[in-house]
Amino acid sequence: MEKAEKKIIMLDGAAGTSLWEKASEKVPVWRYNVENPKIVRELNEEYVDAGADIIMANTFAANGAEVARSSSYSVGQVVSAGVKIAQDAADGRVRVGLAIGPLTGLLKPYGKISREEAKAMYEEQIGAGMQEKPDMIWMLTFMDLEMMKIAAEIASGYGVPVCCSMSFMGANKNGVRPKTARTMMGNTPKDIVEGLRPYNVAAVGLNCSLGPVDALPVIADFKAVTDLPVIFKPNAGTPIANDDGSFDASFDIETFAGDVLPAVDMGAAYIGGCCGTNPAYIRRLAEKIKQKLEAEA
Repeated sequence: MEKAEKKIIMLDGAAGTSLWEKASEKVPVWRYNVENPKIVRELNEEYVDAGADIIMANTFAANGAEVARSSSYSVGQVVSAGVKIAQDAADGRVRVGLAIGPLTGLLKPYGKISREEAKAMYEEQIGAGMQEKPDMIWMLTFMDLEMMKIAAEIASGYGVPVCCSMSFMGANKNGVRPKTARTMMGNTPKDIVEGLRPYNVAAVGLNCSLGPVDALPVIADFKAVTDLPVIFKPNAGTPIANDDGSFDASFDIETFAGDVLPAVDMGAAYIGGCCGTNPAYIRRLAEKIKQKLEAEA
């Protein structure tokens, strides 16, 4: 078991879709840190119990623009609460990551957000989270390397591991996958590795965007250009939205876990799930990975 734990680090699964399943009121999920902390802690604890070695604080989209748009809270209030809830749930058993996501909108000239505005929002969000001393910073679901670089430069100043994960495009309408994975903004794994090199990030990879089978080739694309540990945190297929705001996953638990398993042999180091997954998905995935590694020991 000890050997297996050293080889693969288990990540948690979705926060957004899972919290909406638990909540009676569908609001931006970072609001639950203040308005319904019980369900946030419950989800964090369920991921710990499911076998996650790292859980993410519910802080992903809690940047200045989003918090001001949807509440009267401060960023510090929301982010601090999210980290504290995760730390209480972890209780020293697993590591806690400060989750940081992309801003809503694009940087100029493609959108309306200036680099100065982006920098100020990330300084506020990351600074608020780091006051609570989480173990790591996780930047997730970015589609624009330039935006990620702004956040990574700030995060790298805090002396904790910074892990960077981006969202990639799938095959085109004819089912043809690009020769090399690309984000919506055209960034390849090589671009990402080279662009983040000045910030000494601890890991790079993929989350969200794709189901396991479509996402697996991205691991090989990263392994071809870097020796950094690779992150693999795919969706449970394509989440299907219901009229009541809840979500169903297009892949069941067993299918998801089986489809993710090849990531172990492909060299992924951090493995978990994204949209549509929940603690049951992570539990089964952790079981299958453990069984595989023990059988090969």
